Amino acid sequence: MNLLPKTKQDFSRKEYWNSFFKKRGARAFEWYGEYPELCGLLHKYIKSKDVILIVGCGNSTLSSDLYDVGYRQITNIDISHVVIKQMQESQGKDRPEMVYKQMDALDMKFDDGQFSAVLDKGTLDALMPDDSDESKSRIDKLLNEVDRVLRIGGRYVCVSLLQEHILEKLLEFSERVGWMFRVCRCVEAEQKTEQNGDGGSFPVFVVVCTKFKKLPNSSQVLEMCLTGENMQRVKSSQDLMDAVKSLQESIMIVGRLRQGTVAGHGEISLDLHRPEEDTPRYTIHVLDQPFAKESSRRFAAFIVPQGRETEWVFATPEGRNTLLKSAGFDRLAIVSLHRDHKYPDLFAVEDELGDSILQLAPRGIAKNTEIPFLSVGSDVGKREVCFRGHSELSGDFVIEEVEGDGGHLFRRLIFLNNQGIVQSEARLKILKSRKGKPRKVVEVGYLASEYLTFMVVGVSLGMTKTTGECQVLIIGLGGGGLCSFLQHCFQKIKITAVDIDPAMLEVAANYFDLHQDERLAVYIRDGVQFMQQAAEKGTKYNVVLFDVDSKNPSLGMSCPPEQFLESTVLHAVKTCIGDDGFFVLNLVCRNTDLRQHVLGVLKKAFVSVSAFKLEQEVSEIIFCSGHEGLGDAEWRASISEAAKLVNSLARKKNLQVDNMVDVTNLVESLRIL
Repeated sequence: MNLLPKTKQDFSRKEYWNSFFKKRGARAFEWYGEYPELCGLLHKYIKSKDVILIVGCGNSTLSSDLYDVGYRQITNIDISHVVIKQMQESQGKDRPEMVYKQMDALDMKFDDGQFSAVLDKGTLDALMPDDSDESKSRIDKLLNEVDRVLRIGGRYVCVSLLQEHILEKLLEFSERVGWMFRVCRCVEAEQKTEQNGDGGSFPVFVVVCTKFKKLPNSSQVLEMCLTGENMQRVKSSQDLMDAVKSLQESIMIVGRLRQGTVAGHGEISLDLHRPEEDTPRYTIHVLDQPFAKESSRRFAAFIVPQGRETEWVFATPEGRNTLLKSAGFDRLAIVSLHRDHKYPDLFAVEDELGDSILQLAPRGIAKNTEIPFLSVGSDVGKREVCFRGHSELSGDFVIEEVEGDGGHLFRRLIFLNNQGIVQSEARLKILKSRKGKPRKVVEVGYLASEYLTFMVVGVSLGMTKTTGECQVLIIGLGGGGLCSFLQHCFQKIKITAVDIDPAMLEVAANYFDLHQDERLAVYIRDGVQFMQQAAEKGTKYNVVLFDVDSKNPSLGMSCPPEQFLESTVLHAVKTCIGDDGFFVLNLVCRNTDLRQHVLGVLKKAFVSVSAFKLEQEVSEIIFCSGHEGLGDAEWRASISEAAKLVNSLARKKNLQVDNMVDVTNLVESLRIL
């Protein structure tokens, strides 16, 4: 028999509740848990000596349970005369002091200040099924009546699912009348309703509003306890609403993961916070393979060591999916650790995450199952922030040192508005000294990303064969790693580097050992304007490189910004390199249609275009030339010769031990457009 309403508005109608209780009979209806689940919070905020009013009592056993443990001054009201009669008949004999009255909570007949506690379990939710004017009017009446019948110092204790419109209304009213406002999560009630199949995956809250005299110019007191036992003071209503909403969304995600699979639908991500901290402590990505039978499903968690969360296998959906398949589990929770938090060791992380990870297990995994934790190595890695700065263009950033694979030490530039991407990276070596402490020195032969290697090949393309001279313009400095490598690899090169952000030049010089000399000059200018002015002046370059990140990656192309591909800018590039020079572009574009458009624009601007797509990076290196004689064979021969020269010079200068470039793979994978 279907006892649920057809529409949510029915919850506020007297006729619905009369019909509901006639159908249900004497069986208690407990949506948000019963006394055993709620008693911890109820006893904390309602004392046995309180004069208690329960609004919308229904046929809940909550008031009788309170009565049986010593609460005697309890008055129950409900809009349904049917349920009031049922409760009077069932409770009158065993609990003679219990009072039941048929009464509308919106128009109560009690004296002002008659009660020291008003208990509401689900009535507010029933009366406000939406944020319509009609619902708001009802709630204003209810809360005004509650405020009227409460004594100074009395408490309105409301058990609710706290949908957004309800929480917003409660906060607005509380601020207006001067109530202290506190929200507590009741995990026990959530678990009970989930077991019964009544509530689904929804967190249950107990709101405690304490009535005080409204003081002029006084700020509202807001507190919450959403996890553990610690109560946390909240600065604003919006902060409290954001915290509740985040918890609700997380619980819904957990419920979805518990019920089914996300295989074929990508991945689900969520952050884990400590109650007293504003920033996430962990980020978890959950991925599924098609599930086996429920009884044989396998689930594990993978802890990503600090500093390695930006690697392709951990930082990208494609990489994490590869990790899922190689791990061999049906579901894998990949956990990243955030900077500015302390993690003693791997065992401490596993212990802290244990309960949260178990909640992400698929159906068929018993709750007492010990979930295996996987990782790279046996510790949580090391991360040290050595500088915090601010760029007017890119926002806050950090320079940090992390321990990577093989025990190598890396220094990184990270923009905090895009923490999943390493903006610049250098590998450090430790030089021992007879005097003082060992020094950390940047290894100039290390290139942080594979795409930089192929940009070096682009520079080699433009080198004058007879003299080895090369005039290079690089738009986009970053940490200066590419410039430093070119300085040391090519003896007769002259580099002009341009970056719009003065903070980046300071970072490159102070933390990445960039040195300007007669072969390297850095200009803080707008790259587009610099390019156009160079063309107007007739400045010539053998190679022009664009390695510029976009400040708005939501457009589908994070490198370069779209203005760098305008026809006027590309014409300026073509003017500067002439027919014999080369233009090398680092293209990072996840949008297929946009990528095709960009390639079309480049083919229109330059006579000859070829491209090389990196296997495990989103970057694609585009080589462009105005030389009409560069056909398929000529491109491959030129690229091969340039790559071999890079390998030879890098070994000769002791920058690399092995070949930097797999020449065969590069030539075979090169696409002539």
